[in-house]
Amino acid sequence: MTVALYARRRQWPLEGVTVRLQHSKIHAADCAECETREVKLDRIDSEIVLGGPLTQEQRARLLEIAERCPVHRTLTPGADIRSRLA
Repeated sequence: MTVALYARRRQWPLEGVTVRLQHSKIHAADCAECETREVKLDRIDSEIVLGGPLTQEQRARLLEIAERCPVHRTLTPGADIRSRLA
């Protein structure tokens, strides 16, 4: 929703957003950039598909916006979330 709203405000040609998530548990030692040092952490791999004739710069910016959405910010302290564009 955040990505679509951002693109709409800028009148970018975003035609759709699909997000695929995969959840797993990892050892905290395997995540150097994580904030928490619990024994096991949640890892969420997020694959984002952006539909429409977007430029590479627009796609990169929308990935940045996706990583700043309220849900992402809520989950980040207790999980290692890795987002990428498909």
